[in-house]
Amino acid sequence: MTTIFLVRHGETDWNAQHRWQGHADTELNDRGRAQAYSLRDRLADVPFQAAYASDLRRASETAQIVVAGRDLLVTIDPALREVDIGSWEGLTEAQVSERFGDRQRRDGETKKAFRQRVLTVIERIGRAHEDANVLVVTHAGVARTVQRAVLAESSSTIANGEFYVVHVDDDGLLSIELARNPRAFE
Repeated sequence: MTTIFLVRHGETDWNAQHRWQGHADTELNDRGRAQAYSLRDRLADVPFQAAYASDLRRASETAQIVVAGRDLLVTIDPALREVDIGSWEGLTEAQVSERFGDRQRRDGETKKAFRQRVLTVIERIGRAHEDANVLVVTHAGVARTVQRAVLAESSSTIANGEFYVVHVDDDGLLSIELARNPRAFE
């Protein structure tokens, strides 16, 4: 069984402004970098055998900070990107409501296509690293999609710089938990 540490990237200015990011290539702000360094310290004793990140800067920069000082390269995988939200990108909730009304009419990637992409990449990573600890730095929508697939329920979004621990075996996703004590996985 593979243990995936599924991390939401550190904060960006758009997170702080409650703007939809989607595929926008925003970078970490100072608070986001601090969150990444804090995460690096929290995960310092976890022996990772592999590390992956979305190709968007906010995720790849978070991953680079977390693995700094380790003999570990971060594999960049565009399949770990956030959902493509189309014309909502850069807008706040109020602006979306004002301009588009019904949220179900969003253009961009469909929920079904996004779910399929996310579950396929997480299961692929899990199968590629059997019995290993793997760092995966991605986005809130990806984490929420994995959570829903495993728990069949919706929950609030994990905070920037937080993570789920996901267990994957040959049959696919098995379990997920919001990690409080990463040392339990040494």
